[in-house]
Amino acid sequence: MPIRSPFHDRVARYCTSFAWKDWAGYYAVSHFGETHLPEYWAFRESCAITDITPLFKYEIKGKDAVRLLSRMTVRGFEKLPAGRVAYTCWCDANGKVIDDGTVSRLGEDHFFLTAAEPTLSWMSRLSRGFEVELLDVSERTGALSLQGPTSRDVLKQCTDAKLDSLRFFETTPAKLDGTGVQISRTGYSGDLGYELWCNADDALKVWDALMTVGRGYGIEPAGIEALDMARIEAGFIMLGVDYYSAPHVTIDARRSSPYEIGLDHCVKLDRGSFMGQEALRAEAARGAEWKMVGVEADWLELERLYESYNLPPGLAPAACRECVPLYSDGKFVGQVTSTVWSPLLKRYICLASVKAHYAALGTKLQLEHTALYERKTVTATVVERPFFEPERKRTP
Repeated sequence: MPIRSPFHDRVARYCTSFAWKDWAGYYAVSHFGETHLPEYWAFRESCAITDITPLFKYEIKGKDAVRLLSRMTVRGFEKLPAGRVAYTCWCDANGKVIDDGTVSRLGEDHFFLTAAEPTLSWMSRLSRGFEVELLDVSERTGALSLQGPTSRDVLKQCTDAKLDSLRFFETTPAKLDGTGVQISRTGYSGDLGYELWCNADDALKVWDALMTVGRGYGIEPAGIEALDMARIEAGFIMLGVDYYSAPHVTIDARRSSPYEIGLDHCVKLDRGSFMGQEALRAEAARGAEWKMVGVEADWLELERLYESYNLPPGLAPAACRECVPLYSDGKFVGQVTSTVWSPLLKRYICLASVKAHYAALGTKLQLEHTALYERKTVTATVVERPFFEPERKRTP
């Protein structure tokens, strides 16, 4: 049975749908009301607040903290300044991704790591011989994501943080309605947004302060379905959907390297030894076999397909996580892993894993689509991702 996050008593008041799901052992809301769409539009037109406590959260302290994180992940942290956040992933010895997450440098020898999977055992094994302290603070830390165009305006009204100077992927300690919090300019929506980390005992006070101020800025509690739509528009991958954790699968075809899931920018090969380095160096030299790309289905073809059955276009109103094949000249060349009809962009967009030969922008593929129980195909074009990236996401 799932457990309750420290925000549960407040979240439950808004969840009139009773649409709960399990996220890493916690109760999580799929959608709060009759539909997730008002929550989606809050992400894009005002701001949305999401309980992200189910993320696993760790503090790494000590003089070897930098060495451990640089050994564990595909990037080094020697040059990461205090107050900065870095996105990264970590691999097994064969260069296959185990998980991805963020690392915040809170001080010279003090780091904060977030992950989708339990990571303490992995770090503990790698830390043998290092002078480092590993703390699992998952249960004692509440976490909220506040995302959308008015998110900064809300925080300005209830915190003492200097938000106008807080840059993208920076973090700062602050007081929120008198309560200590850590604020990061990060998120999973692809828009202007922040993530807040607080002591679990202070969680309800933090929630109440944000909701009270947020009423004047169109704040909405948002569940997983709305966030899923936003993250696909932003081109963000998800563990267990767009790729799988290497230790959890039994065949190598289900494992992926950073180069195969679009995390090339995270990999820093020319530095000290780290897990999977030799395998990744070899792959970089020969080229990755697969690539993660953005794909857009031809909407006019979809309309004509449904018209041939005397039907209107039939697409799910929410994001879809089912894999669907992609073809070229009748040959299987990959699969879409996440799809959504974007209400904002008015496009049917997908994240897809394709053989590297078919990853060039503008490549025309055929996407399998089922209409009235028959499997057909429509044209799908490889396009740039992210599909949506407003200037306000990164600029002051």
